[in-house]
Amino acid sequence: MAQLSTRDQKPGPLKNRRILLGVSGSIAAYKAAPLVRLLVQAGAEVQVILTEAATAFVTPLTLGTLSKKPVLTGFLRDAASGQWHNHVELGLWADAYLIAPASANTLGSLANGLCPNLLSAVYLSARCPVFLAPAMDLDMYAHPAVQQNIQRLRSFGNHVFDSPSGELASGLNGPGRMLEPEQITAELEKFFGLPS
Repeated sequence: MAQLSTRDQKPGPLKNRRILLGVSGSIAAYKAAPLVRLLVQAGAEVQVILTEAATAFVTPLTLGTLSKKPVLTGFLRDAASGQWHNHVELGLWADAYLIAPASANTLGSLANGLCPNLLSAVYLSARCPVFLAPAMDLDMYAHPAVQQNIQRLRSFGNHVFDSPSGELASGLNGPGRMLEPEQITAELEKFFGLPS
């Protein structure tokens, strides 16, 4: 039986979906590059927001090239003219807001309504479903404060992915890893593929 070409295949559930991808400061930020590629390949329009801490792990140039959109790293677009990135408009634009990786610091800010950067301001303004992929070391992930923040975020209606066990950057082995880009993409496809 002949296989259908990509062009002849039925569009997937992420086709033409607007995905905001927030990337926070974690070694797992390197996984944002393949994640953006997978989402774009699935037909999504991806706008990336990087925290300042995340730029130590992955560059705006890399993610901007893959997403085909300028990466947002702060509130101001042009300080001289006063142009800024409107967090409310971004929150209204998106069909989903995915924060991957979501560091312990980011989870704490979101769970407590803090707004230290553009990523968290967009979260507080978003009306779309929010998906969080935690990433941190084993003891940080297991800490009661982090677990309480995760439960609180879930109680707000956010989709917080469980962290799989495996080898961590510290050399320890256990939960704390960010879900792999392929798994995150599959979860979003499953969510958007559900009957209305």
